Amino acid sequence: MIDTSVVIDLEQLEAGQLPIELAVSAITMAELAAGPHATGDADERARRQDRLQRPEAAFDPLPFDAEAARAHGRTYAAEVANGRKARGTRALDLLIAATACGAGLPFSTRNPEDFESPLGLVDVVAA
Repeated sequence: MIDTSVVIDLEQLEAGQLPIELAVSAITMAELAAGPHATGDADERARRQDRLQRPEAAFDPLPFDAEAARAHGRTYAAEVANGRKARGTRALDLLIAATACGAGLPFSTRNPEDFESPLGLVDVVAA
């Protein structure tokens, strides 16, 4: 599964930096859907809208289901146990990682340092 950071940079990445099969979380799609509304710049809004529409056409997102919910409890606990913030904007990252964990998929991200605490629960791969 690829993180939102990978989806955003997808066109700049070499094929060898990516898993053979790609999947995204419904949470990633939610982050991308919010993106155009988070800027007042018309050009940036258009770029963000394009970043949303391409993955919408290419992926059938993995839902945040019961397995992901259980995995979220474990990833949240790992964050808190390591003294890291697990709420606010960080919560979305943990929900995405929990979706990968619940589905038993490796998790490719441009920000592997953001997922040090859940390491072991989620196979984090730098993209």
